[in-house]
Amino acid sequence: MKKIKNIKMLSLLAVVLATSSCTSFLDVNKDPNRVTGDNVTPDVIFTQAQNAVGVRAATRFVYLNNWMGYWSRSGTFIVEQEETTYKVANTFSENNWDETYNILFDMYQVKNRAIAVNDSVLAGASIVLSAKLWQEGVDQFGAMPYTQAFDYVKYPRPIYTSATDIYADLLVQLDQAIVYLNAKIPTSSFVNTDLIFARGSNLKASIVKWKKLANTVKLRMFLRQSQMSGFTPPAAQLTKIATDGGLFAAGEDVGVNPGYSNSVDKQNPFYAAYGLTPAAAPATTNNKPNNYFIGILGGTDLRVDRFYLAPISGTDYGSLGGTKIPNGKTIVGSEIYPGTPDQDQFILPSFESLFFQAEATARGWLPGGDAAARTLFESAITQSFVFLKVDSAEVNAARYITNEPTAQWANSGTSVAEKVKFIAYQKYISLCGIDPVESWSDLRRGVLVLPVGYLSNNSNRAASLPNVLPYPQTELTSNSSNLPKRTMDQLFTEKLFWQP
Repeated sequence: MKKIKNIKMLSLLAVVLATSSCTSFLDVNKDPNRVTGDNVTPDVIFTQAQNAVGVRAATRFVYLNNWMGYWSRSGTFIVEQEETTYKVANTFSENNWDETYNILFDMYQVKNRAIAVNDSVLAGASIVLSAKLWQEGVDQFGAMPYTQAFDYVKYPRPIYTSATDIYADLLVQLDQAIVYLNAKIPTSSFVNTDLIFARGSNLKASIVKWKKLANTVKLRMFLRQSQMSGFTPPAAQLTKIATDGGLFAAGEDVGVNPGYSNSVDKQNPFYAAYGLTPAAAPATTNNKPNNYFIGILGGTDLRVDRFYLAPISGTDYGSLGGTKIPNGKTIVGSEIYPGTPDQDQFILPSFESLFFQAEATARGWLPGGDAAARTLFESAITQSFVFLKVDSAEVNAARYITNEPTAQWANSGTSVAEKVKFIAYQKYISLCGIDPVESWSDLRRGVLVLPVGYLSNNSNRAASLPNVLPYPQTELTSNSSNLPKRTMDQLFTEKLFWQP
């Protein structure tokens, strides 16, 4: 019996070998259009990953725009109980988590492949963009799979690295990225690969801006930790920021544009999500202005017409209803202002960096004292008007700064804590629909003090926003042995290491 079985196995093996030999022999052509590891070069991966970062910024944080009082839901839709009560389950964060890791995996591939072919500029740029996403991931979830994240063969169930250790390593990675960028060795056509800064133009200028982005991410990380007892940024790091690249000046916006146009699948992702389809149909009817934020703008802030479509009417987040007009139709608020289908997709506008610099200067981390902090603060407000394309932006920004008490530096207080809160409030206003992760982080570190009313109107809501998000169901299913324990209650009681 055993002998017959062996003969059958040998016969089958012979057939397989013969078949594979024939297949190999007859396969004399290679399809040049077939995607393989050889022809998917790191520059190709980097180009699509940059656009994915923009798509993520445009579409992934609707819930945070709602939580922070910027947006609301249409009054005619069923109230979303999970989101509006803040009692979010593991499935709530799956898309956010998966999209972030998908992009980070692509950047990991870019870095390793670029280093292998001695493309230092591409390697450096990929590390910088990865660091930005890693920080934002940590600021939402805390500990994450990091050191073992992408070696799926060796580590199918990667361990979690603490938020503190990830932050520490990101500084090391950003220093290495600047070393790579300073080497200025692009073996790929980086000016055509880079859709954020170079865009087919100046390699030298692009490298400088990538270094500025690296320094800006560093500064943002330091500011996150500013409320920790005894924290001060390493002096050596502040020196590196000042002497190697610096920080973004007014108008140096970080955005991506691979050639957006008003065509199917080619629109700017923010416009595609909240504007009109190429056939001129509404892309959504569910994202509306929040009455809370309309009240903050007060009818005098001209940015309101760039945050929302006029004539502006809002809804109350977490409420069901609307205003009935005689024919029975329900008014459920105007729409989010989408911009244009061909505009750059924002990743980090210069005004956000200027607010970072204003706070760091007010804290004494950057030079110039109170006068420099004021200049940076007012420049940040002005660039917010410019970025949003408000008519006569500089003139109207100057009028706003003169007439709005929360923008008048004379009202900023005398202590560092008072000035920081003053800066954070204007930063909050500027970030409507743009970077709610930053606003949520300022709220959690205690420097953003908001007027009452931003919390959901759902009567079953928790007393506050969560401090962290739940880990996704996919991790609970596939990596439960390493997953940190986090109950529903702990979403509100657990703190990130940088929270006071």
